[in-house]
Amino acid sequence: VQLQASGGGLLQAGDSLRLSCAASGRPSTNYGMGWFRRAPGRQRELVAAITSGGSTDYASSVKGRFTISRDSAKNMVYLQMNSLKPEDTAVYYCRMVVAAVAYWGQGTLVTVSS
Repeated sequence: VQLQASGGGLLQAGDSLRLSCAASGRPSTNYGMGWFRRAPGRQRELVAAITSGGSTDYASSVKGRFTISRDSAKNMVYLQMNSLKPEDTAVYYCRMVVAAVAYWGQGTLVTVSS
């Protein structure tokens, strides 16, 4: 399984952005996906996750602003980020878990200026 994240960029506070993650390598349909981020000087943290059944979970810091979604037919997962804040600045990573094995994509940088 290979994951390719895209969509990062340089934005201003209040802007919106959608990240995409494409999975290749013919993953099974039963997998969970998530978005993590690592801000400068901080540990990587979970931002949002979605199960194979579509249940979602969010970090409290992004709840109500970010939305994770998936298109299983296309093996894609998305992260819609609204009302971005400078503290959302980080490298964002997508992760897929298949049969308890985690696969990571390369990061995509999101920079939010005030």
